[in-house]
Amino acid sequence: MAKKLNYIAILNRKGLLSESQISESQEMAQSASISVREAISRLGYVSSEDVTRAIAEEYGREFIELKNVVVPPAIIELIPESVARENLILPYQLDGEALRVVVSDPNDLETFDKLRFILHRPIDPVLATRESIQEAINRHYQQNIGESADSLIQDMTDTKIDFTDTEVSSASSNAQSADSDAPIVRLSQLLIEEAVQLRASDIHIEPFEDRVRVRYRIDGMLVERDNIPKRIQGSIMSRFKILARLDIAERRRTQDGRIKLSIGDKELDLRVSVIPTSHGQSIVMRILDKDNIRVSLVQLGFAEREYKKFVSLIRRPNGIILVTGPTGSGKTTSLYAALNDLNTPTRKIITAEDPVEYYLPGINQVEIKHSIGLDFARVIRAMLRQAPNIILVGEMRDLETAQMGIQASLTGHLVFSTLHTNDAPGAITRLVDMGVPPYLVSSSVIGIMAQRLVRTICPKCKKPYTPSEVELREAGISNEMVAKATFMKGKGCSSCNKSGYRGRMAIFELLMMTPKIREMTFKQASTVDIRKAGIGEGMSTLYDDGIRKVLKGLTTIEEVMRVARSVEG
Repeated sequence: MAKKLNYIAILNRKGLLSESQISESQEMAQSASISVREAISRLGYVSSEDVTRAIAEEYGREFIELKNVVVPPAIIELIPESVARENLILPYQLDGEALRVVVSDPNDLETFDKLRFILHRPIDPVLATRESIQEAINRHYQQNIGESADSLIQDMTDTKIDFTDTEVSSASSNAQSADSDAPIVRLSQLLIEEAVQLRASDIHIEPFEDRVRVRYRIDGMLVERDNIPKRIQGSIMSRFKILARLDIAERRRTQDGRIKLSIGDKELDLRVSVIPTSHGQSIVMRILDKDNIRVSLVQLGFAEREYKKFVSLIRRPNGIILVTGPTGSGKTTSLYAALNDLNTPTRKIITAEDPVEYYLPGINQVEIKHSIGLDFARVIRAMLRQAPNIILVGEMRDLETAQMGIQASLTGHLVFSTLHTNDAPGAITRLVDMGVPPYLVSSSVIGIMAQRLVRTICPKCKKPYTPSEVELREAGISNEMVAKATFMKGKGCSSCNKSGYRGRMAIFELLMMTPKIREMTFKQASTVDIRKAGIGEGMSTLYDDGIRKVLKGLTTIEEVMRVARSVEG
């Protein structure tokens, strides 16, 4: 055991990982059922490159930087692409009879044995990060077969072949056995693979008069890639509709579907939305990656004080906990993290969602279907007959749903739900505006958390940075705060697509329902007054939490101003 964790001692010795960070990583690894190595990377304390270097040092293996490495095609051909992708390995070079293979885990003895059996030669592992191996596999094997989304789009632009709907429609009777060599089929697959590789959360395919625009949403911002030729618009739309099992003949109505597929070692679920526009059908595919919701409460990014408050809330036996924020602010991830923490064999948990985005083991999830009258209120009513301990209601959209949720909380259940409000105090007045009596709101709601997502600075290219006096003054950062701060900024690199940001983290505002706030709710105080009272009772605002993360060098002033300044008013 000591040897297995020896890389942690190496990181500690180099001053890259403190004792408290080691303890927190080990705690998170245990609660989230992941390796300590993965926990360290997820928490962002040490880059995956530094962790892999330490592991290489522990096992006496060479560490390779693959970014600018070009492996000869003769070496690449030694290992089939399917084997390389499945096991995340890359053939690197021949050393006599032995083949040097790039891996991320020196303990993957099963894969080494498999390679020895396939190749009939000794295997010598060298180490690199998972991300760099994945990138190198994509680069070398695509190069080997001479195809990428860019090259395919260019070929389609140059050629005069007319890709009509007929080509794809003929495959609709058996979508699973469609000819994988058809250009449209290959292009649709490559677009999805490229989006996943770029960490996109959704793919937008939008028709205009003379072009079809493709955009990926990466870290919450839309990024445009090369346009698709207008003449293949019908074919590419039909292909995605076939994959989502939608009616390709229907072009006048909106449609919704799902695509399930595997890319490398990832199991992906794409939620597909089709709407008719003046220039044809527009498709948006939301990429639901199961890895994104395997998070613990520690990973969410709470400050220590807010973390303790939130944990105390979800340990309560009954009451309503609301999470507020706009679409795409991470509300589902936070709720699932809370449910994962509470999910034990001694508790019965039921959710009502529209739709069910991720499937959680050990939790009963019900999908709302308005077409057959299965709405939130009816599901909650049925839930209560199932004797649950904890209920999650996807959204309190109307008075009936809110009343059913409140009834559940008052009869001894812990209820989680969401509301679309700008801040935490606004949720109280929203419930009252819906028609919920103030005395029911004050007696049932125990806590409200508002959240937003801010982009984090790219760890590869971040550099110390000194903000100007104007920036500090506008952000409300005092000289005392500056003295203790570590300001960082990303200069832009290939890892972050020249943006200076890579990944996102949440900022929070947690309003506890204290006796004073309950009294103000009962008396129907305004949102502004409840907000002032909340701050007086120790509530940290979204903006304050964002600035704390700026001072720690995790994000930038511009990013917090963009996301949270409007909320502060």
